[in-house]
Amino acid sequence: MLRFGILFLLMAPVFAQWAPFEMIWNVDGRTDADVSFLLDAPAGKSGFVQANNGHLYTTDGKRLRLWGVNFSFTASFPPKELAPKVAAHLARFGVNCVRIHHHDWRSPRGLIDAAYPDSRHLNADNLDRLDFLIAEFKKRGIYTDINLNVAREFREADGVKDSAQLGYGKALTYFDPKLIELQMEFARAYLTHRNPYTGNEYRNEPAIALVEIVNENSLIESWVRGRLRGLGFPPDLRDKTWVDIPASYARDLTRMFGGPRLEPKDFGAASPEQFRKEAEFYMGLESAFFRKFGAFLKDDLKVRQPVVGTSAHAGSLSPYPLLKSASQLDVVDGHTYWQHPRYIDDPATKQRSFEITNTPQVDVPAKSSVGVLARVAVDGKPFIVSEVNEPYPNEYGAELVPILAAYGALQDWDGLFWYSFAHDSADTWKPHPPGHFDIRQDPVKMSQLATGALIFHRSDFAAAEKTLLRDYTREQVADSLRMKSDEQPWFTPGMDSALALMHGMRVRSFDAKAPFQPALSAPKVIKSDTNELIWREGLITGASKRAAMIVGRLDQGKLTAGNMDVESETRFGAVMLVALDENSSLLTAGARTSNEGMQWNAQRTSTPAVGTAPIMIEPLKAIVTLRGHRPDAVVTITALDGAGKAMGAPKRAKKSGASWRVTLDQPTPWYRVTVR
Repeated sequence: MLRFGILFLLMAPVFAQWAPFEMIWNVDGRTDADVSFLLDAPAGKSGFVQANNGHLYTTDGKRLRLWGVNFSFTASFPPKELAPKVAAHLARFGVNCVRIHHHDWRSPRGLIDAAYPDSRHLNADNLDRLDFLIAEFKKRGIYTDINLNVAREFREADGVKDSAQLGYGKALTYFDPKLIELQMEFARAYLTHRNPYTGNEYRNEPAIALVEIVNENSLIESWVRGRLRGLGFPPDLRDKTWVDIPASYARDLTRMFGGPRLEPKDFGAASPEQFRKEAEFYMGLESAFFRKFGAFLKDDLKVRQPVVGTSAHAGSLSPYPLLKSASQLDVVDGHTYWQHPRYIDDPATKQRSFEITNTPQVDVPAKSSVGVLARVAVDGKPFIVSEVNEPYPNEYGAELVPILAAYGALQDWDGLFWYSFAHDSADTWKPHPPGHFDIRQDPVKMSQLATGALIFHRSDFAAAEKTLLRDYTREQVADSLRMKSDEQPWFTPGMDSALALMHGMRVRSFDAKAPFQPALSAPKVIKSDTNELIWREGLITGASKRAAMIVGRLDQGKLTAGNMDVESETRFGAVMLVALDENSSLLTAGARTSNEGMQWNAQRTSTPAVGTAPIMIEPLKAIVTLRGHRPDAVVTITALDGAGKAMGAPKRAKKSGASWRVTLDQPTPWYRVTVR
């Protein structure tokens, strides 16, 4: 290691440990990192997206993979003069679908017109801005995923009982006739609305890829979490997302069930028959809702897009009861967050703070986001992940995009959507301390968005050669809800979660005759059955014809992935080298990010001082050695700025035998490598 240390002393120029790096979105023309060639414009040019044989396709039979982001709140309503630039910015990073999310709020934050006392009118100005944005997306090959019910607050003027105690109506939207009627009314008004900039009603717009009925909403989850007791919530509660239902609705459920209902504290003492009976009651309500709403969309409104019921979103809860109901529709969806912040309200100051565990998932392959998501995929249904993130300021966030891009390709998933791109309108996209979820300002995740797009769109890492199918009995599905937490995330005794890093994973049946009994386990060094991806504790390497990556604990001497070696001084990060064409590649080298002046607590689990703009990066310091080029090749590397354009003149790699060595010596997370 002495030689390695001396080598870095000789590296020049020397730069500071951290450096400011602003992602520049309002850019004219192409850049050196532009991957918009991956998109097939205009979106939907051959017709509507099809859900066939377990995957998404365009009408002309081409496989469609959605590499997407979420737009929340006012992000979906930018000024018209900025909408073309927003669409162009996303296209440059390979984004070909935007999930329009959290837009069913009252104006100005959403589509519900606050000029009316009810929630039944659409705001004309925001709808017009959304129309224009979707039209601009379409021009550039970017599809749209429309959400129908996320956070709508039903009101007394809607004719809804106990409206002040509904919160977002989670669980209630499945069984209350009035709430179902209002959801259908909103869907009709929204989906039959004609976009004047495309000339199509949304139900007849081929650039709309998917329609989602409800978001992160489950009666089953509400029952298991103790939110069907009828206790309501205090009027000063800050977050009304996950709240107990009002007493009047609890009485409705009891009447529908036909007797007293179990609370979570009763689960342990309940007989299998009693527990299963009530679990299947809630499953039946969910199933009936999806059948009814799906038929309404397809048969009544004549919606031509594939429909998503809801997402399996709770990693610490068995997904199978909800999946059994939701998988009746066209597409199955999953959400996960690696170490989602735990929010804390200080009772004295009333200030909100947060805590995260702040550890990397590369250290625990069996608990990775891949396993949590792979448990949700259902055989014969397209599978998307419409929300995923490793929220800021986790110091290991550089691992996420490479892991999901590579293993999403291995699992042959149909869509990955990062949550979120932005929560605010483009006219406010200026440097400021980022929130936990928006990736727009994150230099590491944004640069990786481009390399990840190349991998996922083209399946640069091949799909698994073998798919393991799981069959659950009706009893297993219900009983999984009260399994001990140590059965997470699969809730299948004996199931080795790390198998999802080796083979494809799908659920085949929820009504099997015999219980599923896992017969395989993963070795300590987990190699995909394609031999392209290897996950050792603390380190992932991947190599294929067009891509190489090394992710995790990098300070282990020389590390190799295919024709790329990396010798890193930086302790943790991700290096990805992905071909753009025959003569050039995009290289991302990401480590930590931070706000200027941000301070961690002693445990590095929270940031009492969030700091200020600009956002800072820890430049990844490494020697990268490349092989596999013709003997007379000239290899150059160009550092890129926040717009994806050259920061200076290209630097020539040093040739030694059959290899070329480049030094990552600039304060940037990405480079372009060219071979002449």
